Amino acid sequence: MSTPTDQQDQSVWLTQDAYDRLKAELDQLVANRPAMSAEINARREEGDLKENGGYHAAKDEQGKQEGRIRQLTDLLRKAQVGEPPATATNAALGTVITIKFAGDDETEKFLLGSREIAGTTDLAVYSPESALGAAIMGAAPGATVTYQAPNGRDMTVEVVGVEPFVP
Repeated sequence: MSTPTDQQDQSVWLTQDAYDRLKAELDQLVANRPAMSAEINARREEGDLKENGGYHAAKDEQGKQEGRIRQLTDLLRKAQVGEPPATATNAALGTVITIKFAGDDETEKFLLGSREIAGTTDLAVYSPESALGAAIMGAAPGATVTYQAPNGRDMTVEVVGVEPFVP
């Protein structure tokens, strides 16, 4: 069982493209700080802060941007940048997993990795911290695993295939 502290200390695998995209977003947000401060100051000059919607909107936007800056800084600090595994025999970070839910003939294919990679691939991305991701981590094709979905139901899936991710 992982604890919040374990998850905070856990490294995140990113492709170089995903890392570069996130770093550019962080740099842009940091560069925008002076403009955001100037906007807040300009709105503050408009008068009574209690009834100043522009001021409160600017402060809210600043809070969102600072939150994203903290999130990106932490993510990039923990990032392990590299190529996906060249071969894959078990479900691991950077592998494409094909699963089949019990009682269903259709398969689902997804990348096991950081949600931040989603902007660089058309595949669905499941985090290894998600219920499904944690359950299949290390599983080989043919393995059947059961996990508890966020809605509380037990779900059973069969790992049909594991292959390296090709960006």
